[in-house]
Amino acid sequence: MMSKKMRFVKKNKNGVRLLPPGFRFQPTEEELLFQYLKCKVFSFQLPASIIPEINVCNYDPWDLPGNNNNYGEQEERYLFSSKEVKYRNGNRMNRITKSGYWKATGSDKRIISTSCNNNNNSNIVGIRKTLVFYHGKSPNGSRTHWIMREYRLVTTPSNSSQKYVEDLGNWVLCRIFKKKRSIESQHHMVNNKINNVVEVANNNNKPIFFDFMRLYDSPISSSSSSSSSCLSSDFITQV
Repeated sequence: MMSKKMRFVKKNKNGVRLLPPGFRFQPTEEELLFQYLKCKVFSFQLPASIIPEINVCNYDPWDLPGNNNNYGEQEERYLFSSKEVKYRNGNRMNRITKSGYWKATGSDKRIISTSCNNNNNSNIVGIRKTLVFYHGKSPNGSRTHWIMREYRLVTTPSNSSQKYVEDLGNWVLCRIFKKKRSIESQHHMVNNKINNVVEVANNNNKPIFFDFMRLYDSPISSSSSSSSSCLSSDFITQV
C-alpha cells in the first residue's frame, strides 16, 4: 500500500518532487512534527517523499531549488535542514546565506499534542521558531517579506523544570514562504512602472522591449523604493 502512495509523488527533469495537479500539501503543525520530522529524526519510513533535504543556509529564499518554474513565489516550501552550528564549540545555528541572514522574531511557540487531555508541559512535542530574512550583512540588513517557520522535535525530561526542553535529533523542518501582500504589492509596482514607461515611449514615438523575466527575478525587500516614475534601463531596450 505504501508503494502505491509513493507513486503519486513525481519528479521533474531537475529532480524536484512534485504533486499531481489538484493536490496540495497542507499538513497541520502536529502532522509536520509527528508524521514527518519524527520519522526523519528516528529514520522511520516517511508517509511520502515530498519534503527534500536542503541546507537552508546554502540558498537565499528566492533561489531555493524548484522555485523559478515549478512552485512560484506564492507557493510555500517545506524542507528538511540539518542543524548546522555557527561556531564549532557552540549551540547556535548558522543563519547566514549568500545574500543575507535569517533573524528570529517573536517568542518560540510550544506545540502540544492534541491526543493528550491536559495541556501541561509534559505534552510538548515540538517548538516552532519564526524567522525573517534580512538582505545584507548583520546587523544592518534590510528586512524582506520572506518568512521561515522552523520546527524542532523536543522532549521534556521528567526531572526538569517546567520551562526546560531538550532538542531531539539533528534535523529541523522548515516552512518558507513570502507574504502574499508583498507579492501583490510587487506586481502592482511593476505594472505601474511599465505603464509609465509605455506612456513616455508613446509620446516619443519609440517602440520598446521589456525583459519581463528580469523584472521578477530580483528580490524586492520592504525597504525598496515605492517610486514608480521609471524603470531600470536593465529591463528596457529601446528599438
